[in-house]
Amino acid sequence: MLVLTRKLGESIAIDDRIRITVVALKGNQVKLGIDAPADTKIYREEIYVKIMEENRQAATTSPAELPELDSWWQQWQTAEARRQ
Repeated sequence: MLVLTRKLGESIAIDDRIRITVVALKGNQVKLGIDAPADTKIYREEIYVKIMEENRQAATTSPAELPELDSWWQQWQTAEARRQ
C-alpha cells in the first residue's frame, strides 16, 4: 500500500486519467474530490463490497431457484405495469 500525505488543495494523480484532490478537512473527516473519466466506476468501499457479494450470490443461483425467481419477476412486471 502506498501511503501519501496531502494538504488541503493538494492532489494525487493516477495515470493520466484520475486525479484525487483533498477539498475539505473537518475534524477527523477528509473530503476528497475525484476527477475521472465518466466510464470509471467509483464507489465507497462498503458499497463496492456489497456489490461484489450480490454478484457472487447471483452467479451461484442454482437451477432449483429459477422457478421462484421467474415467479418473482412476473409479479414485479405486473406491479410495474399497473403503476404506469
